[in-house]
Formats: sequence, structure tokens, C-alpha cells
Amino acid sequence: MATIETLEDFYQTKFNEQPPNLEQNLGHFNVFRLEDCHGPHGAPVKYTRRDFYKISLIRGKNVFHYADKSLEVEGPTLMFFNPKVPYTWESRSEDYTGFFCIFKDAFFTEKMRDPLSEMPMFASGGKPAFILPETQEQQVSALFEKMLAEMQSDYRFKYDLLRNYVIELIHVALKVQPSQTLYQHPDANARITAIFSELLERQFPIETPSQRFKLRSAKDFAEHLAVHVNHLNRAIRQTTGKTTTDHITERLTSEAKALLKHTNWNIAEISYCLGFEEPSHFNNFFKKHVSLTPSAYRYL
Repeated sequence: MATIETLEDFYQTKFNEQPPNLEQNLGHFNVFRLEDCHGPHGAPVKYTRRDFYKISLIRGKNVFHYADKSLEVEGPTLMFFNPKVPYTWESRSEDYTGFFCIFKDAFFTEKMRDPLSEMPMFASGGKPAFILPETQEQQVSALFEKMLAEMQSDYRFKYDLLRNYVIELIHVALKVQPSQTLYQHPDANARITAIFSELLERQFPIETPSQRFKLRSAKDFAEHLAVHVNHLNRAIRQTTGKTTTDHITERLTSEAKALLKHTNWNIAEISYCLGFEEPSHFNNFFKKHVSLTPSAYRYL
């Protein structure tokens, strides 16, 4: 059960088709007009991580949710999204326009002295939003227009040129002061709890013995959400009165009961798909929380 949006997911959701040779094109690059992909009645952008980088120029009034923070902006904003951080955005106006480009890390491999992830706007904890003055907006718009035109050309070295345009976007941003209005969401604890609950539920139901419950600890979820585990634990406890571990344990126990009662899988298979390394570990876990062994519960 995927918890990261892939390029394949992106194209299927937006265009209901895949570009040719997508799997072979390891460094994949593409560019779009925002209004061609996000209509006023389109599906909301899902809060999740992606397995690709994204740079967006978005006009209008918008709210970006980035990791455990939110950013409310009005006017042309250049946003940098990296694969390590989950995000989404909401438009607060009907007249939003803009551009975005997407690419894999391999698009820049061996072409840059420093890894892309170390650039200030892509670095962990970096500020990803840059509100653009009019002159810079015109410069950035022109760069995206050049990208769109180049993607349609048959110029032999067009991807080298496209890389240069992306690097120029990065340098435009570096010359602009990043937005300082990045703030803790007024209801950040409730929102991060909702995201945790969605990620937990998305792993269920277990439908085949080969499916596996992978996010099993508070640390696993914190890493997936790009927040500190203490912050996640505190948010969930303040919102629900229970610990992160309590929620995981309750859901795991509930699924274990369902599998024992409604499948003919053996105990080892159930143990494996619930993420236990050994059946004995599953036995101990189940007996601790249900006061019966898995076998005894199955034949009640």
C-alpha cells in the first residue's frame, strides 16, 4: 500500500496516462502550466510525500501545508518541494495561475558539484517559499515559458538547457529573502494527528499474506512525516489523550483479531503480514493485549 506518490501515480491522476519510456528515463523532467492540471473542480492535492522534486510558481492566495507547518501567501510565490517532506496546498482564490516542473534527483546527478538536497531551499529544515517582487516574477515566468518551449523542441541538448533553467530558478530564489510567514498551524496538533491516523489506516485492511504492515512505531511515522518523534508524540497525546504507540497497538490488535477470525491463514503468515519478525513475538504481543494466545482466540 503506497504512502508515497510516484511519478506513475502523478501522471495517472492528472492525465490518466503514462508518458512513453517513463521507467527508463531515470532522471525524468517535465513542466506544466498550473491551470492545465488543477482546475477549480479538480481533486484536492493529497498530503503526502512524492518520489520527485517539484518547483512551482503559484499566483493568487494559497495555503501550503509543508511537514507540520503551514504557509499562507498572497501573490506570486516560488515554492520548492523535495521528496523527504510531505506537502499539499489549497487555493483560496478562483484566479490562480502559474507553472510547475517536476524531476528526479538523477536529472542532476553528475551535473552539479553539490547534491541538490543540500541547496538551502531543499535542505532539511530549510525555508521552501519565496514571495517574488514583480521583476523576479517576470524573470521566473519567462524561465518557465522557455522550459515549455524547449520541451517541444527536438534540440539535441535540450535537457542540458532545461537543467540550466532550473539552476537559474534556484539562483533567483537565493537572491530573494525567503518568506518569514512560515508558522505553526493554529491547529497543528489536530492536523498532524489526522495525518498520522490517515497513514495508519491506509495500511489496512491486510488483504493478502504477502502484504506487510510497515509503519509500526512512532519513530517510523515521525520519519515518514519529517517531524521529530517527540513532536509527533506530544501532538497526538494532546489531541487524543493517548500515545502514538497506544493508537498503533489498538489498530494492530484489531487487525490481528479480524485475520484470526476471518481468514484461514496460519499464525506464521499472520505474524509476518503484521510486521513481526518471529511468530513467537506475535504470540507474546497478542497474549499481552488480548489475554489469550492467537490460537485460543481463533477457536473461541
